[in-house]
Amino acid sequence: MTSLHTTPVRRRRLGVAAAAAGLFATLLMAGPAAATPDPGDSASTPAKVSTRQEAEATAAIRSGEIPGVDEIVHSRNITHLANVPKDALQGLNTDLAFQGKYAFAGNYDGFRIFDISNPKSPKTVAQVLCPGSQNDISVSGNLLFLSTDSSRSDNSCASTTQPATEKSSWEGMKVFDISDKRNPKYVAAVETACGSHTHTIVPERKNVYVYVSSYSPSETFPDCRPPHDGISIIKVPRQAPEKARIVNFPVLFPDGGNPGAPTNPGVSKTTGCHDITVLPSKDLAAGACMGDGLLFSIKDPENPKIIDRVQDNVNFAFWHSATFNQRADKVVFTDELGGGGAATCNEEVGPKRGADGIYDIVGRGDHRKLVFRSYFKIDRPQADTEVCVAHNGSIIPVKGRDLMVQAWYQGGVSVWDFTDSSKPKEIGYFERGPVTMDEVTTAGPWSAYYYNGYIYSNDIAKGFDVLRIDDRRTDPAKRVRTDELNVQTQPDYFER
Repeated sequence: MTSLHTTPVRRRRLGVAAAAAGLFATLLMAGPAAATPDPGDSASTPAKVSTRQEAEATAAIRSGEIPGVDEIVHSRNITHLANVPKDALQGLNTDLAFQGKYAFAGNYDGFRIFDISNPKSPKTVAQVLCPGSQNDISVSGNLLFLSTDSSRSDNSCASTTQPATEKSSWEGMKVFDISDKRNPKYVAAVETACGSHTHTIVPERKNVYVYVSSYSPSETFPDCRPPHDGISIIKVPRQAPEKARIVNFPVLFPDGGNPGAPTNPGVSKTTGCHDITVLPSKDLAAGACMGDGLLFSIKDPENPKIIDRVQDNVNFAFWHSATFNQRADKVVFTDELGGGGAATCNEEVGPKRGADGIYDIVGRGDHRKLVFRSYFKIDRPQADTEVCVAHNGSIIPVKGRDLMVQAWYQGGVSVWDFTDSSKPKEIGYFERGPVTMDEVTTAGPWSAYYYNGYIYSNDIAKGFDVLRIDDRRTDPAKRVRTDELNVQTQPDYFER
């Protein structure tokens, strides 16, 4: 789900009825239509690298140590089936969600719907222009949820950027009706404190709960002032989404959370959560919250209860996302060292910083604890011009094994095994070479997820990729099917 830590902004408290009056979305079908990217939602200007760094990268390509510019390389067990470049939406590609034969791809300019009934040839069904970073995306039944975490002039899809200090600015959650995949309809908006950087849905029969993660308040932002020590919980009635409303803002850090520097140099101060993953079948959630990792109960979805909290003030800079294993006795947390804008997969940074942290869950009930076991980080060399960071991934459902596919920006897609949580190992990969040789550029897979027999990746710059892995360790997963997948709402693949 995310990164590129944009400056959160202010937002105005609108009632749902008033907000709904401003709803508007532009549908862009595959064809000549073009969306105009909003500069306020774009990545920062790429940083130039030194002549020495450029020469080192060039030498590494010539020696075969790293792939050439835009060259595709992969392990023998990975096949690249398809790539669909960007079309009308030219912003940064972000997260993915799935339902039936459709994939839903977020983009800073809106979202795109693909028909993936033939994974070798995905077809664009619709493109919706609705600027507002990051446009983190989820689906449930006939509803699609979209996060806005940038200061906008209003809640419509025709909004423009607006200064963070403007009282009239808007940020929060948008809700679309996707009963007609070719013609999504914008139906509701809910403003949330400090916007919605990411969100996680907890679906029930009549309602969908939405946990909204946001952070970085400021005294200069009228509607996002500190302390911001919790999450917004939205309740969305399935039959009347226009009645969506905030039902709680639970405080997760009554002591203020990790203080960050100077107490803990190099560690982000906790001012909210970045991402939350829920495992509804076990009433569990794991929160990646800047300087803290959380385990909490969601037996009562409106009132989550903290079970345990951990910190890593030696090697973790920014707790970014979380993934449970199938048995719910492990959690993988990712560290977004450099904020998704730095080259961190190199010898200088090393194998423990900017890595995944693997934790066992020990004990029972409210006495469970998170116990650190090891780090995992890709060891394939990356150039100093390549933004590389541990990012979004998912479980590959195989009984008796803990397997995961994960995006690493320009580090590519990694398939790895953490069945032995003390000795994780990579078993497959796919990556492209540097986008350029003279500047640090944000590109590569934002998300890489396993869905119904294939790996789908949303590359920030290059578009939508489809991969297949053929390996005796992962092959049993090809027989597992699910009707819907939001990776931050993990399904129970084997006990349904």
